[in-house]
Amino acid sequence: MQQRRPVRRALLSVSDKAGIVEFAQALSARGVELLSTGGTARLLADKGLPVTEVSDYTGFPEMMDGRVKTLHPKVHGGILGRRGQDDGIMQQHGIAPIDMVVVNLYPFAQTVAREGCSLEDAVENIDIGGPTMVRSAAKNHKDVAIVVKSSDYDAIINEMDANEGSLTLATRFDLAIKAFEHTAAYDSMIANYFGSMVPAYHGESKEAAGRFPRTLNLNFIKKQDMRYGENSHQQAAFYIEENVKEASVATATQLQGKALSYNNIADTDAALECVKEFNEPACVIVKHANPCGVAVSDSILDAYDRAYKNRPDLRVRRHHCL
Repeated sequence: MQQRRPVRRALLSVSDKAGIVEFAQALSARGVELLSTGGTARLLADKGLPVTEVSDYTGFPEMMDGRVKTLHPKVHGGILGRRGQDDGIMQQHGIAPIDMVVVNLYPFAQTVAREGCSLEDAVENIDIGGPTMVRSAAKNHKDVAIVVKSSDYDAIINEMDANEGSLTLATRFDLAIKAFEHTAAYDSMIANYFGSMVPAYHGESKEAAGRFPRTLNLNFIKKQDMRYGENSHQQAAFYIEENVKEASVATATQLQGKALSYNNIADTDAALECVKEFNEPACVIVKHANPCGVAVSDSILDAYDRAYKNRPDLRVRRHHCL
């Protein structure tokens, strides 16, 4: 039987509050004690939920405009404490075990994407306490559940109902993976933002070190498994940049047909990126990711006809891809 850990006390501190009230209500209805911070605590209290402010629990107030809230031994000791091994030292120092941590981080990406965002604005949206709690809980996933995605709220409640208020080790491990992915992506965004400012700090330097960031962090999430890879005996998956908005094969929706293969993705990408080069109605026909018929016209149908026939007298624009 998988190791189960009952959830008796949860700490909730979220920037994105979508679904948090309903989740907290579900936890409270199942006898879970709620700890919380700042705006999250006020929201839960306003909804009539019994919630203890972290500052009341630690006996230490929030300070420095909220920069220091949860960085306290009674918080991290409760998260990192190993059940059955650290119980004595926890009792000695009045540290209560925290069985679940629900955290999502300051909206750094949204902040720096805003027009006119200053360096000071960006700095104030670098979360410190949040990632620290996330990593602490993920490290101690054998005893603690870490929740960073609101899409997991319902599944967690359902599993608790199926296991008398407990979560399995398999679930806690899966949640820990999501947590480490979350903090890795968050730190990558911050590093990329500061790295992009290298030219400004080097002024008019013509040296390469003054024009490009020292590191470039890329983060991709799996969109789907492919039917097969470049060849039918190979396996493949399609990964995309998170939060990408530009029209591309990564943001496209498949309307019909069987599951895609690697070759389907490569062909679609080549065709779409080529057709995006034109302002007129255009059609691109590809084979093995190479455009073999490209045409423009006053209508999509005529553009398709020209690309398909690929006759010089129809003024077809031929493209070659290397």
